[in-house]
Amino acid sequence: MFILLCFSVFCAGAVYFLYDLPDMDKVKPLDTRPSIVVLADDGTLIARYGGLQGDVVTMKDVPASLKYAVMAVEDRRFYSHFGIDPIGLTRAMWTNLRERRWVQGGSTITQQLAKNLFLTPDKTLRRKVQEALMALRIEHKYTKDEILLAYLNRVYFGDGAYGVDAAAKTYFNKPASKLNLYESAVLAGLLKAPSHFSPSNNPDLAMARAKVVIKTMEEAGYIDAKRAAWVIKSARPPGLKPMSGDLNRYFADWVIGQVDGFISSTSSDITVKTTLDPKLQLMAESKQRALFKKIPPKDNVTQAALLTEAPDGAVLAMIGGVDYGDSQFNRATQALRQPGSSFKPFVYLAALEAGLAPDTKIEDAPITEGKYRPENYGNEYYGTVTLTEALKHSMNTATIRLLKLVGVEKFVEVAVRMGFTHVPKPELSAGLGADEVNLLELTNAYAIIANGGTAVWPYAVLSIKDGEGHLLYQHEPPLPLQIFASHDIANLDGMLSEVVMPGGTGEAARLSHGRTAGKTGTTQNYRDAWFIGYSDRLVTGVWMGNDDGTSMSHVTGGKYPAQLWHNYMEEVINFNTPVFVPESTQPLVPADSEFSDMLNRWSSGSGFTGDDAPPVYNR
Repeated sequence: MFILLCFSVFCAGAVYFLYDLPDMDKVKPLDTRPSIVVLADDGTLIARYGGLQGDVVTMKDVPASLKYAVMAVEDRRFYSHFGIDPIGLTRAMWTNLRERRWVQGGSTITQQLAKNLFLTPDKTLRRKVQEALMALRIEHKYTKDEILLAYLNRVYFGDGAYGVDAAAKTYFNKPASKLNLYESAVLAGLLKAPSHFSPSNNPDLAMARAKVVIKTMEEAGYIDAKRAAWVIKSARPPGLKPMSGDLNRYFADWVIGQVDGFISSTSSDITVKTTLDPKLQLMAESKQRALFKKIPPKDNVTQAALLTEAPDGAVLAMIGGVDYGDSQFNRATQALRQPGSSFKPFVYLAALEAGLAPDTKIEDAPITEGKYRPENYGNEYYGTVTLTEALKHSMNTATIRLLKLVGVEKFVEVAVRMGFTHVPKPELSAGLGADEVNLLELTNAYAIIANGGTAVWPYAVLSIKDGEGHLLYQHEPPLPLQIFASHDIANLDGMLSEVVMPGGTGEAARLSHGRTAGKTGTTQNYRDAWFIGYSDRLVTGVWMGNDDGTSMSHVTGGKYPAQLWHNYMEEVINFNTPVFVPESTQPLVPADSEFSDMLNRWSSGSGFTGDDAPPVYNR
C-alpha cells in the first residue's frame, strides 16, 4: 500500500511538472521593442531605448577569451556536465545556507538557455524543475558548442543589447570577434547584473567586476597567473565612446517624450539626432560636481538644474538633477518652481514698451498702502532710483510701484509673448515671481532678450531616421518673428548687463571678457535660487533648491547659482573649439546700426534721456 501511495504521488508530481512543458520546436521570441538610438549633434551615442540585436555569431567568431570568461563565472564545468551540474548545485546550496541568504545560483548555461528560450523568469519551484527538465532535453538534442552559441547570441548584456555581438558594438564599438581578454571579461561580468555593472552607467564597477572575472579565469585554469596579473594591473575603466556625460539621460528622456509628436508609430528601429553638444554637457556636469563638493551640508542644497540654449533655441546642454540613478525626475523641464526676482525683467520690459526709459526715476521705499506690502531683501531701501538701479539691486518695492504704474495686464501680456505656458496671474505678486515656471521656459525667455526680441522656440531633435537610413523627420527653422522692438530689448539688455557689474546682485556671474547679462532670483525663505543669463554666444539658466521645498540656508541666486553659471560659462568662452552652429543664421544680437549705437552708448554709461528715449512700441 505504501509503495502504491508513493508511486501515485510520483505520477501526480510528474504530471504537475510535465503537463505544459514547452515544445522545443517553438522557441520563445525575444521580448524586445524597436530600439531608439539617441545621438548628440556630433553623432556620439547618448542613450539607447528598447532592444538591440547584433549579428548572429558562429563558433569561429567567438574569441577563446570570451568563451572562457563566460564559462569561468557562469558554468566552469559546462563541457563535462549533462545539463545539470550536481557539484555546482551542491556548492551553491551550501553557500546560501551558510550565509542565510541567496548568494549563489546553481543554474548551468544550459539551464539559463532553457529559461530564455522556453520559460518565464518566475522564481518558483515548478519553473525551476521545468528548467532542469528542459536542460536535459536540450543537452540530448544539441552539441555543447551549439548550446553555448545559442546562449551567447541571446543573453542580455544591458543597455538594450541582446547577444554578444550587440554588446561588443554597444560598449566597445567593435564586433564580438575583435574582443580582447579584458573586454571579454567586462562582458562576462555583465551577466551577473547587466544594469549594475554596465560600463555606460558604472565604468569603475565594470572594471572591478572584470578583475574578478579574470581572477576567476585563473582559478579555473583558463589563463595562467602571469597573464591574469598583467591584465589586472593594466586594467582601466572601459574605454567608452564619448557619451557626453553622466547626466545626459535627463536630456535623452526629454527627447524620447517628443518623438511621437514628430513621426507616426513604427515597428522599425529609429535613430534620433539631437542638438546636444557633448563638450558643453561635460563642462556643465564637471562644474556642477566641483561646486557641490564645496557647498557645506549646513547650507542644505541638494538639487540643481542647468540648461543651455543656442541663439536659435537649440538645447545644447541639460542637467535635470544631481544624480540620474537616484531620481529620473527632470528638474529642468518638469519641475515648476517660483522664479522670484528672475521674473522681474518682464516687468521692466513692459515699462520700456510703455515708453519709460532705463533712467526713469522710481521710488524705492516701504509700501504702506494696500493689502500687498512686499519688503526689500534685508529691509534695505534706496529712495529715488532709476529703473536700471532698481533692477541691478533687485528692489522689490520699486518693482511693485513700477508694475502699478505700467499695469499688471501689460506685464501679463509680455509674459504671454515670451512663451510661458503657465501664464502669471494678473496680480502684483506675479511681478516678483510668485507664480511657478520651469527652467526651460525661463531660459528660453532670456534667449528672446539675448536674440534682440526675435521669437525663439526651444528644440532638441534635428532629424529622425529609420533602421534603413530613411529620413522620417528633419528640423526646419521657423521664419524669424520680431515680437519685441529692438530698441526696447537694447534698453533691457543694458539694464541686465548692469546686474552683473560690481554691486549688482549677479556680480559673481560676470565673465572675464565678452558680454555678460542676466538676473538673479531668490524665493521666499530661500526655497529656490536662480541665475539666468547670456554671453555673446549662449544662454544658460541655473536653478538650485530642494525637491521637498525645504529652505536652503541663506542661499540666494547671486551665490551658488551665479557661481556655477560663471564657472561653466567661463570655461565655455575660453574653449577654442566652436560650439554647436545653429541652423538659423539669426545672430545672437541684431547688428543693425541703430542697435549697435544704443549698445555703444550703454557701454559708455550715457543711457537714453529726453528726446533720445525710445518711442512707445504699440502692438
